[in-house]
Amino acid sequence: MSQAATQARPAPTVIEVSPKDLPLSCPRPADALWNMHPKVYLPIEAKGEVVCPYCGARYVLKD
Repeated sequence: MSQAATQARPAPTVIEVSPKDLPLSCPRPADALWNMHPKVYLPIEAKGEVVCPYCGARYVLKD
């Protein structure tokens, strides 16, 4: 196996958001869109955290 195959994957990005950022979408409005995935709305209100199914970014709702 190659060295690249045995290296651990980097941890997904964790992004803290506040209630003023709702409704939550990924990519966020301030992100550069030239190489991003389609915009998707994420239901963070119920559990306080959600993972984007496209890029794996983890969002955590902070009060």
